[in-house]
Amino acid sequence: MSGKVLVAVFSASGVTKRVGQEIARISDGDFFEIVPEEIYTAKDLDWTDNKSRSSVEMNDPDSRPAILNKVSNMSEYDTVIIGFPIWWGIAPRIIDTFLESYDFSGKTIVPFCTSGGSGVGHSDTELHKYVKGSVKWEKGVQINRPNESEIRKMLKKVL
Repeated sequence: MSGKVLVAVFSASGVTKRVGQEIARISDGDFFEIVPEEIYTAKDLDWTDNKSRSSVEMNDPDSRPAILNKVSNMSEYDTVIIGFPIWWGIAPRIIDTFLESYDFSGKTIVPFCTSGGSGVGHSDTELHKYVKGSVKWEKGVQINRPNESEIRKMLKKVL
């Protein structure tokens, strides 16, 4: 595998985190968990309640939930694999916050998602508008569990 890899994930339930940790292990990359300043509760994540925190955020394209932590050495990475659960057919707004926080010039970005109900859809291409700099985008993939053969297949295509 060429270049230094960062696997950055947001995970509300732990599923995406487990997949991301396995991707980091297999790719020999560094793992970074995108942690919100205000952790999501079960009530916040109730997608059936249009007044829940996640519903309010996802219905507001300008919503940018604050992130608790930062990647201190982003310039060292050649490839950034970004993982997230699918919310309302796209990435959660905290992913937009993450992408707008760094200069990804010259990097390859590889989105992956987890989802209990829908596929990647246009979630990966939707992210392009939040990135500063000239980057190479790989097609997003859905990986719902830390399956080594599935992850190796994805990594072979993108690294």
